[in-house]
Amino acid sequence: MDLDQLDLNPRIIAAIKKAKLKSVKEVLHFSGPDLQRLTGLSGPDVQHLLRTASSHLRGSSVLTALHLFRQKESFPAQHQRLSLGCPVLDGLLRGGLPLDGITELAGRSSAGKTQLALQLCLAVQLPRRHGGLEAGAVYVCTEDVFPNKRLQQLIAQQPCLRTDIPGEMVRKIRFGNQIFIEHAADVDTLLDCVSKKVPVLLSRGMVRLVVIDSVAAPFRCEFDGPASAPRARCLQALGATLRQLSYTFQSPVLCVNQVTEAVEERGKVPGPPGHWDERTSPALGITWSNQLLMRLMVDRHRPEEAVLTPPGHPARTLRVVFAPHLPPSSCSYTVNAEGVRGTPGTEAC
Repeated sequence: MDLDQLDLNPRIIAAIKKAKLKSVKEVLHFSGPDLQRLTGLSGPDVQHLLRTASSHLRGSSVLTALHLFRQKESFPAQHQRLSLGCPVLDGLLRGGLPLDGITELAGRSSAGKTQLALQLCLAVQLPRRHGGLEAGAVYVCTEDVFPNKRLQQLIAQQPCLRTDIPGEMVRKIRFGNQIFIEHAADVDTLLDCVSKKVPVLLSRGMVRLVVIDSVAAPFRCEFDGPASAPRARCLQALGATLRQLSYTFQSPVLCVNQVTEAVEERGKVPGPPGHWDERTSPALGITWSNQLLMRLMVDRHRPEEAVLTPPGHPARTLRVVFAPHLPPSSCSYTVNAEGVRGTPGTEAC
């Protein structure tokens, strides 16, 4: 943009040109002190220059965050989500997983974390108009072997789960060929995988989803004590690498996490069936929490709670703990042969 269009004293314009700054945008690349050194102008002159340049680029109208949010058609990529394959769960998350950032899915064993991760590996392969990203997924296992038998069952049941998609379209997708599996039993192998192998798959467009199941296992095996400095550095390195991959390739990262359970106080009366169990918290502490964009937690009733549960009461709950675009909320869900389904009418804030 031509500097002569700015409503400035010719003396200031001449100083800018003498400093070999050729456009308004180039002027705004520098801080006030840097411009003073480059142009020899006084502090007030530089501040006036910066205000005039920014006002010229911004224009006369002021855009609010609400105005930008409503312009979804103009910025489709910023509002795109990866569907979870269920309208109830997608409704809870306002469309699904964001494409940029790390989403954590934490919960006790047998709550359905791996089931939902596998379902996302299938959903990402669907066309964009059905909530997918038309690419595969990379699944990094750190604990058990990859649950291939369950994956094959989910693939066979896709027409039953995704009744919103023509059956012929679902049958044409070779789901099993687009899920790349890696095993990483220790921290070094995990860091090497996400820094060297995963970027190759993302850069070639072969995958658009990264799943780590689970992120806590290698760290719990190798490091003693929750406040270990080496552990914190490795967690920060892992988080930084995953965030960079997600932002660069606009690909969601899902990290399955374990939970820790607090020791119950003697004589403490347990809460009513169906309440959220505050005795559990995601593993890895505040260092890992700071790496996340969104935290989801799943829970199911303990066996000893089953007899206290009213008939028809949901046994599993998905909760949004924090997210920049969502309020704390929850819904119940079931896990059956065709996959994970949210229960309509159970959404709550």
